[in-house]
Amino acid sequence: MDMPKMKPGQWVIVSLRKMIASGELKRGERIAEIATAEALGVSRMPVRMALRALEQEGLVVKLGARGYAARGPSEIDIRGAIEVRGVLEGLAASHAAIRGLSPEHAATLRRCLQDGDALLDRDALDEAAIEAYHALNLTFHATLVEAAGNSAIVSALARNNGLPFASADALALDLSDPRGELLHLRAAHAQHHEVLEALLAGDAVAAERVMRDHALAAIRNAKVFVEP
Repeated sequence: MDMPKMKPGQWVIVSLRKMIASGELKRGERIAEIATAEALGVSRMPVRMALRALEQEGLVVKLGARGYAARGPSEIDIRGAIEVRGVLEGLAASHAAIRGLSPEHAATLRRCLQDGDALLDRDALDEAAIEAYHALNLTFHATLVEAAGNSAIVSALARNNGLPFASADALALDLSDPRGELLHLRAAHAQHHEVLEALLAGDAVAAERVMRDHALAAIRNAKVFVEP
């Protein structure tokens, strides 16, 4: 399975997600492109493209010619959407374990693990590392769902992914603590290893349990979802 196309400026998208989730950007607050670009040390274009991407995630709303404003989803909304993703991806993992992985799916998942191991062998996150992890994480999750061979799961995930922070795509990191967030990603990546072991062993129960817990780990990273 090919790597999915990365959204532009994941560093900017991740930063804005965290600001919205924590309440640093208040519900209804207009997000000024120039001020945001200056605060993040980038040009206006990455900010503009990030806002378009976040509109698709339901995190900002278009104000016509005036730009965008934060939607500010509640913690309850975020938790609910992530829990549903865990159920759906857990079900996908269970189906994939029962069906058995194809050589292509197994090879793609192993490549994601190898690339992730090498990528996370560092002292702290930087922009390039976030971009690369975003791509391999998407590939891992998409491959697992594809391996389930169940179109109903695909459709249900697509609907749920339109909710704020529901998608595996929606990395929300505290970039003021790159070392701490590196440890968070290492723990998440370790669960990728666990689920592949379960899939290769045909252990549907373990595969489902790990994927459910993998989604819930995003909720447990509570510092992202509280106001600084």
